[in-house]
Amino acid sequence: MTDNNIIDMERIPQHIAIIMDGNGRWAMERGKERSYGHQAGVDTVRRITAECTRLGVKYLTLYTFSTENWNRPEEEVSALMGLVLSSLEDEIFMKNNVRFRVIGDTDRLPESVRIKLQETMEHTAANDAMTMVVALSYSARDEITRAVRKIAKDVKDGNTDIESIEEQTITDNLDTCFMTDPDLLIRTGGELRISNYMLWQIAYSELYFCDTYWPDFGEKELHDAIISYQGRQRRFGKTEAQVEENNK
Repeated sequence: MTDNNIIDMERIPQHIAIIMDGNGRWAMERGKERSYGHQAGVDTVRRITAECTRLGVKYLTLYTFSTENWNRPEEEVSALMGLVLSSLEDEIFMKNNVRFRVIGDTDRLPESVRIKLQETMEHTAANDAMTMVVALSYSARDEITRAVRKIAKDVKDGNTDIESIEEQTITDNLDTCFMTDPDLLIRTGGELRISNYMLWQIAYSELYFCDTYWPDFGEKELHDAIISYQGRQRRFGKTEAQVEENNK
């Protein structure tokens, strides 16, 4: 267990995934357009990326734009795409020694965004303090569907035997195959749902929900989430007694 107010630096979650919710509501409560909230949310990304790097988190995955978000008003989608471009700046990655990766159906993105994503991944490839992963044009069901198609094609082409397919086969064909599963999933904004986010990967993740809108989510709120995580016992299907015995 950890002190209620102190982070145990020996038990930092290695992969934190975040559903960044509440930008639009934050803006509307201030009499602003929803795009104003999304811009404020980019500033939060900068702060949280820097703090996660400082704490020693190895992967930070941010739910930025879902496949369902394509159904939002065209002007909001356009504004979000513009924000994606403007947020991919060197400072956030090079200053913090952060590598950039993206997951999702990027073929649907505008060409200018796809080019910038590729350039940023190449430019930051040697950074090794942390990997920041953006889930863009992403949904878990779409990701799993695409993985199943890849596996089915391998079977059809004779490269994979049906009987050899196991959990790891699916994991290896997901967008997230290059990283570990999330230890901690945080959702801001007060909603209590997963919203089609990393459904396969969060099978044993610890979940943390808070009412704070994403633009107001700062270092203190991040610390609160980590402290909550550190106060839990992760059993992965085992009994409490088994876990305690293994930890001796």
